[in-house]
Amino acid sequence: MVELDQFKYELNNFKEPLVEVGIHFDLANKEQRIQELEREMEAPDFWDNPEKSQESMKNLKSMNDIAIYAKLKDEFDEIETLIEMAAEENDESLIPEIQDLLDDFRKTYDDIRIKTLLSGEYDKDNAIVTLHAGAGGTESCDWAGMLYRMYTRWADKHGFAVDVLDYLDGDEAGIKSVTFQVNGENAYGYLKSEKGVHRLVRISPFNAAGKRQTSFVSCDVMPDIEEDIDIEIRDEDLRIDTYRSSGAGGQHINKTSSAIRITHLPTNIVVQCQNERSQHMNKDKAMQMLKAKLYLLQQQENAEKLSGIRGEVKEIGWGNQIRSYVMQPYTMVKDHRTNAETGNVDSVMDGGIDLFINAYLKWITLGESSGEAGDMPD
Repeated sequence: MVELDQFKYELNNFKEPLVEVGIHFDLANKEQRIQELEREMEAPDFWDNPEKSQESMKNLKSMNDIAIYAKLKDEFDEIETLIEMAAEENDESLIPEIQDLLDDFRKTYDDIRIKTLLSGEYDKDNAIVTLHAGAGGTESCDWAGMLYRMYTRWADKHGFAVDVLDYLDGDEAGIKSVTFQVNGENAYGYLKSEKGVHRLVRISPFNAAGKRQTSFVSCDVMPDIEEDIDIEIRDEDLRIDTYRSSGAGGQHINKTSSAIRITHLPTNIVVQCQNERSQHMNKDKAMQMLKAKLYLLQQQENAEKLSGIRGEVKEIGWGNQIRSYVMQPYTMVKDHRTNAETGNVDSVMDGGIDLFINAYLKWITLGESSGEAGDMPD
């Protein structure tokens, strides 16, 4: 049967890549490390040191590659067996089942392959995301609120927790700016793809004439680097302001000036935090964020010196967008770096951004693109 030959051909194309995935995950050493961690957890004094025990639990959880890879191998063997059985018995009734299994296998393989691309120094860390409304006034503030909802929905679908660190309401609607932390394994590795300017085109609900309007929001993403970073910051280079917290965030909101804003004068980098319970804790968190930003800036500058590339454009406006979301006169979301696109805007706004994240990871690691380069109509 032609279908079985096609199934067999497609399945055989996965044999070598499967071996490469196993080598990438270093499964033999991970199995040994899992056994060591499980022995540590059986010790009577394991929970006496909460910090160490939590780190061990985190390490154990991060080694679920073995279970995923084992599932993938089992699926491969099952499909191979069914193909052989159908061929021997000339049983066409097995074709739909084989097709379904092959579709599931392909999806699982794509998911685990994407994970192999998360090899950056801080890809495994939590992510800190900041959204700033740009050109467009109230419309842009509403757009910032829509993007915030999109990212929180995405995080929820992936089992990630979200903590709001700083929040500023728009004057009439939406959000002027928000900083939130996404907690979960590889959160930064995935969300680093979102850094840049996001452009919205739609009929504005705030325009009485019903005209089509374009709005922009900038998205900044950095890893939540827990270890102390060796970055020199002089006291005279900092301006530290306190202000009252705003928005949802805790019982101290709007009662005390515990929120902290730190401006690094030489670079004009600004970080803010209002989520912690005290001014001291907010300052510590803001300093941690500032160090991470300065470290990433230093890395970027070093890379630019080596390669001669130009740094990212910071202006939140025309010509600088990484992705466009068009709701009228047609529906389309397109990433201008990878050319990945979809017409299902509602799904994207409900957190369905894995298409763009995966395309970006392939683009920066493998040089793959989803199609021919081209601009979207305005």
